[in-house]
Amino acid sequence: MRRLGVGLVGLGWMGSLHTKAYQAVPTVFPELAVRPVLTHAADTAPDRAAHARDVLGYAKADTDYRAVLDDPDVDVVSICAPNALHREIALAAAERGKPFWIEKPVGLDSGETADIAAAATGLVTSVGFNYRWAPAVQGIRDLVTGGELGRITSARCVFLNGQAADPRVALSWRFQREFAGSGVLGDLLSHVADLLHYVVGPVTEVSATSAIVHTQRPIAQMGTGTHFSLIEGGELGPVENEDHAVALLRFAGGAIGTAEVSRVVVGPQCGLALEVYGTEGSATWDFERMNEFRLSNLRAPGYTTVLGHGGLGDYARFQPGPGVAMGYDDLKVIEAGRFLAAVLGVTGIGEPSTVADALAAARVVQAAVDSATSGSWAQVKETHA
Repeated sequence: MRRLGVGLVGLGWMGSLHTKAYQAVPTVFPELAVRPVLTHAADTAPDRAAHARDVLGYAKADTDYRAVLDDPDVDVVSICAPNALHREIALAAAERGKPFWIEKPVGLDSGETADIAAAATGLVTSVGFNYRWAPAVQGIRDLVTGGELGRITSARCVFLNGQAADPRVALSWRFQREFAGSGVLGDLLSHVADLLHYVVGPVTEVSATSAIVHTQRPIAQMGTGTHFSLIEGGELGPVENEDHAVALLRFAGGAIGTAEVSRVVVGPQCGLALEVYGTEGSATWDFERMNEFRLSNLRAPGYTTVLGHGGLGDYARFQPGPGVAMGYDDLKVIEAGRFLAAVLGVTGIGEPSTVADALAAARVVQAAVDSATSGSWAQVKETHA
């Protein structure tokens, strides 16, 4: 069994999740005959670096990411640092020829993402578009590509999230342009744009509007608290990027669609939903009910619920029979497996999402940002890297 040294930059929740995903690969993807070895991790916070060594099990830990990239025993790198650091770390990894798995948004804007895509030409990459790999999404995509829904006429995708609905949620880096770039557009529309591109096809034109719902939040110190910690009282600072956005879309294939994203709605917590409509049928999916989708066709009005089963995506790698639930973490294992298969040159597993896919999504996000600023339709400059 081949051993691959794993490097990790960023020890927050996602860094821990990448670690668990690597560890699951030998069991879930035995045909890869690979054993990822937790070799070297880095985080600017010394306590997190120590956690990587003492709890997660990395052989070495540092507070400087360069130590990870320069380690000759590191064969692949996960980049799970805050958004503002992605470009610097990804370019450094590409310069050293290290295949990398990076979280989204890959860059703070489409320009940074283009820089990374150019630097990584010829290098194996993977991007954290994990919702692609839900078996139900794979099933809907197969219906679309197989023509079973007919000509696709419209699509709708929303990602409604309530994690920042409370105005007491701290003013972390996610609400500041310098560190996050755009707000909910970069954070959540990037997932929506990727799903729509993956299932329906390229978006060519966008008309969007956006709003900052909570204009001030209590200030938090960088690197403290969790994703959306609550702070009672304290000094307030301005929210610099959008909380909520809505967009009309035109697709290259002639379909039209809508997208809506929010981090401040009350109710939905991870309300990612996809609807695809064609001349012969339609299919809908909701991540909060991840393990099923609904299907309709002209010959049988109404919807039939299709439960997760072995014929959908990688479902059979995780569960022995229909209707047994998979979870979010399993989607990251699929992502890890596809990434390592590409690194090893093993076929038959399926291709990972790449920085080229991230660039396509970033260009849709940029068009939405431009449209929300100008008040008019914006062209997606390119739909492919």
